Amino acid sequence: MIMLFVPIGIMIDVSEKVDKMIDNEAPTADILSYYIDFTFYFASLLFPIFLFLSIIWFTSKLANNTEVIAILSSGISFWRFLRPYFIGASIIAVFSFVMGMFIVPKASEGYNDFRIKYLKGGRDKDRETSRVFNQVNDNEYIYVSSFTPSTKIGYNFTLEHFDGNELEYKITASNIRWIDKDSIYRLSGYMKRTIGVNDDILEKQNRLDTLFEFDLDDLTPVSYVAETKNLFELNSFIEEQRKKGAPNINTYLVVKYKRWSLPISAFILTIIAVSVSSMKRRGGMGVNLAVGISLAFIYIFFDKVFGTMAEQSNFPPLLAVAIPNILFGILAIYLLKNAKR
Repeated sequence: MIMLFVPIGIMIDVSEKVDKMIDNEAPTADILSYYIDFTFYFASLLFPIFLFLSIIWFTSKLANNTEVIAILSSGISFWRFLRPYFIGASIIAVFSFVMGMFIVPKASEGYNDFRIKYLKGGRDKDRETSRVFNQVNDNEYIYVSSFTPSTKIGYNFTLEHFDGNELEYKITASNIRWIDKDSIYRLSGYMKRTIGVNDDILEKQNRLDTLFEFDLDDLTPVSYVAETKNLFELNSFIEEQRKKGAPNINTYLVVKYKRWSLPISAFILTIIAVSVSSMKRRGGMGVNLAVGISLAFIYIFFDKVFGTMAEQSNFPPLLAVAIPNILFGILAIYLLKNAKR
């Protein structure tokens, strides 16, 4: 099922973005690397649909050939009939866990780096979508209009330092660059305004190499930085952000809990798919596929809605991620009871 849909996704993506790749002179090696990362990213994103449709297609073939009736009529219980499905779901759950925790984050980093470097290159309207506001400690706030992880450059940088509610000084720069070799930040078009009682003090330099208390991750867009960290990196990063009192903590937690919920959803979707497609219907496989696709998209809809609620409000992230699985778990139990009859 993945081999059917991923090439279609790649073809659509190429047709939409080939002009931008040519305009920005993207190297062939980078394009090939991008589509390898795209394959993992796309497959992970649509994993529930792929799993659901593959089980429905396979089981519907059995049902249409009256093999399910023959199996159950021979005295085999429905639970015994389900055993191979659970074994398969267990293998897929382990595979999806390893993919989601370690492989997909790396692919997501390459995927997003390419998009930022070659597909959003230089357009102000695209840069605005990458604006990053962050509180790095109790007294300091930073802002960049856009940040490119591959080159480690942020544009229109601002740092504001407060003492309570009073602004003490403000630093601005046309861009900020991280220099790996020296482990410093380089500011171009540097200006610092220190707020005085009667007059402000202005300092200007064309270039300044300096150190700040914040990390490079603090300049990276919220969704991007969470997607590109593996299990251990994400746990450490969330702990660091908690200590800083970061306002975006729910976004990181949603990403974390979704990775854990994906293997659980494999079992729930397996039960629903088998229950829906194990009965021989008058409309054949088409009816089963229609029901399956509808349920899969409803599942994704709930997943997106509650995930957004947790990111944009005080709704508990763990509950937001768990609700779709709880609702569909109840549906799975109901459908399974009917299927056994």
